[in-house]
Amino acid sequence: MNTAPVALRRKSARKPHPTARYWRKCQVEELFEMPFLDLVYKAAEIHRAHFNPREIQLSTLLSIKTGGCPEDCGYCPQSAHHNTGLEKSQMMDVEAILKIARTAKARGAGRFCMGAAWRGPKPEDVKTVAEIIKAVKSLGLETCGTFGMLEDGMAEDLKNAGLDYYNHNLDTDPERYNDIIRTRAHEDRMDTLGKARGAGLKVCCGGIVGMNETRPQRAGLIASLANLDPQPESVPINQLVKVEGTPLADAEDLDWTEFVRTIAVARITMPQSYVRLSAGRTAMPEAMQAMCFLAGANSIFYGDKLLTTDNPETDSDRLLMEKLDLHPLQYQAAG
Repeated sequence: MNTAPVALRRKSARKPHPTARYWRKCQVEELFEMPFLDLVYKAAEIHRAHFNPREIQLSTLLSIKTGGCPEDCGYCPQSAHHNTGLEKSQMMDVEAILKIARTAKARGAGRFCMGAAWRGPKPEDVKTVAEIIKAVKSLGLETCGTFGMLEDGMAEDLKNAGLDYYNHNLDTDPERYNDIIRTRAHEDRMDTLGKARGAGLKVCCGGIVGMNETRPQRAGLIASLANLDPQPESVPINQLVKVEGTPLADAEDLDWTEFVRTIAVARITMPQSYVRLSAGRTAMPEAMQAMCFLAGANSIFYGDKLLTTDNPETDSDRLLMEKLDLHPLQYQAAG
């Protein structure tokens, strides 16, 4: 185990890091097959070698342009292909976004994430979000954006505006990608991730479990994330939120131990990444979330709402963190 002081370990973990090894899918499957408590213990050891286990990175996520997306993602209520009752909205006003960002910062969030329901932004959209990013960045917050597939030059424009992270999830095992989404390919995701990296942006990239996938398919998702080079700085692991009107509304419930296994395997294969408990936390009992933190999760979405689905109230999260003796990671703005 790394015995370097916690402060030094945390500093090194915040730098881009190359993939330490190539993970074959069968090797990740072997991790999933470990006895549950042995797996959690192994992940906890690795977590403590790279991070202060009592620190949690807090991000707040806001949908700045909701609904009407032309993609047909089987899990997403914002898709124009699904009848979920979600009304399409225009881009939020900058001042309204800043008001929410100020509240998020006052409540302890260090990163403000913004999402827009596009297949990909148009050049004029990039100009609009660039101004929003500049305004949010001026508050002393890290910034993250998820705006779909990027064309050449867009990532550079976002980076120049002050964007820190670009979120673009791989969603699921590459081998079953088009069982979930037919309007794009796995290679499209990789192309945009390459553009983000090329522009010097940090990467937030994860996936969704509980979409009727098998354990080997969960292993395929984790392997595809772990083999990104460099590995993602943030890895959101979402549990499917089943929304009436989407093709996955009737998906089978995922056993809670399988979700914890996924967190543990993500931590083992991506030891220096922030592993985030993301969508689905409203259905997770406190004890399950605590087990996820033990297994290496060290980031959460913090706030009452994600893009369109509910999230635990901030007061509930504060109480849970107090019970577990956890505290927010303090973000230090550059300069």
